[in-house]
Amino acid sequence: MNGGVLRVVVVDDHPLFRLGMTSLLTSLTGLDVVGQAADAATARTLVDATVDVVLMDLDLGGESGIDLTRELVRAHPGLAVLVVTMSEADESVAAAIRVGARGYLLKDATPEAVERGIRAVASGEMIMGARVAARAMSHLVGGRTAVRVPFPELTAREREVLDLLARGYDNAVISRRLVLSPKTVRNHVATILAKLSLSDRPAAIVRAREEGLGLDEV
Repeated sequence: MNGGVLRVVVVDDHPLFRLGMTSLLTSLTGLDVVGQAADAATARTLVDATVDVVLMDLDLGGESGIDLTRELVRAHPGLAVLVVTMSEADESVAAAIRVGARGYLLKDATPEAVERGIRAVASGEMIMGARVAARAMSHLVGGRTAVRVPFPELTAREREVLDLLARGYDNAVISRRLVLSPKTVRNHVATILAKLSLSDRPAAIVRAREEGLGLDEV
């Protein structure tokens, strides 16, 4: 974040939607659209460590927004991806969350919902559109398998810190990778230990790796 302004990149292969979304976002206080991409190749050149949020369509003219999300989140662990797409299929929602998206909205979301979603994912929250959330809840009530997110008691930001902790990074490295102050990282680590009832960092690393965190290649 640059001076309190969220830097946003819009990735969508539909020019009218992309331009309309860009126009909306540039009219909002505290948001700065620093790039637009119609395909994965362009998105890779636009998204760097200074970008806070990417609005991601899942269908990029034959390319996969899921694969691109996975790639960008791995390259920039502090990046927040908010999916904005036409598909409300359960498989699409599950796949997006698995690869690191922090939010999932449909393209008929209101401008207010989009703004709220951007600010929420940028602050480390997970957010879903009303219809998407309702479907997920119905699956829980109906006994169907829901998307499994490790350590649901943690915020998305806390899971990011735990993932990097599980890779063996110290607070200084985590601070640099997530663009957080060392004090904020220390506070996150303390909160993680408390929420998971763990005694120390080694215990947290073991527990995180048991749940699959910290195991992917950097």
